[in-house]
Amino acid sequence: MKFFRVIFFALAVVLLMADISRGLPSIDGKVFGLYPLTNEISFLKNVDDSGTDRGLTVQVIAINGFKLLTDFTLEFTADFNWDMSYKNNDHYIELSLVKPVIKSVSLNYQRIFSTFESEPVNQFGIRFSF
Repeated sequence: MKFFRVIFFALAVVLLMADISRGLPSIDGKVFGLYPLTNEISFLKNVDDSGTDRGLTVQVIAINGFKLLTDFTLEFTADFNWDMSYKNNDHYIELSLVKPVIKSVSLNYQRIFSTFESEPVNQFGIRFSF
């Protein structure tokens, strides 16, 4: 039952981002706007190299650009796993705020929530795009 709640949540996040982005004004010449880059949900069956069943994964990726005086990208990535690891159910969720500085360089802040860490993790860094 929890599997279906996660699928419903993932689908709701992607549909909400798509719906919000359609109703906003275009970015050109505006102070505020939102534009979708990618919003995806993947359903995966996991099998290791020897053919052993490693469970199921639902992966959600929502990457949307927005402008609030200047350009940013907001990224949401999440993996929800069942029967894959030492825990029956686990998850990894990453929220990122990216600020382009010059053509191929951005500043990046990420906040990570997972069953692998006892508390959320903050990451600060530089992103190079090729």
